[in-house]
Amino acid sequence: QAQVVESGGGLVQAGGSLRLSCRVSGSIYSINSMGWYRQAPGTQRVMVATITSGSSTNYAEFVKGRFTISRDNAKNAFYLQMNSLKPEDTAVYYCNAEVDAVVVGTKTYWGRGTQVTVSS
Repeated sequence: QAQVVESGGGLVQAGGSLRLSCRVSGSIYSINSMGWYRQAPGTQRVMVATITSGSSTNYAEFVKGRFTISRDNAKNAFYLQMNSLKPEDTAVYYCNAEVDAVVVGTKTYWGRGTQVTVSS
């Protein structure tokens, strides 16, 4: 089994920056794709950014040029650097990882989410 835990959310003023972290732990062989998703109140969860095992990235249009996803394979961690934050970025941010774990094989895991609030 694997566990996925986010950190780094908080309250920031519009135009500010935050860096979210996600760490994968447990008995794992490898981490394949990783991603950040967000869900604002009353809306569906949507993809923000993803990164493959080969470090290919994909971003939602609404964060291109402002957010950067990266990964540190040695630490089993990945990150979301968020710059030029806007009030509409306010949401709960979830990390998602496809993990090849001991015994259970390949599964997708979700973190519990971290709140990001951007004030105007």
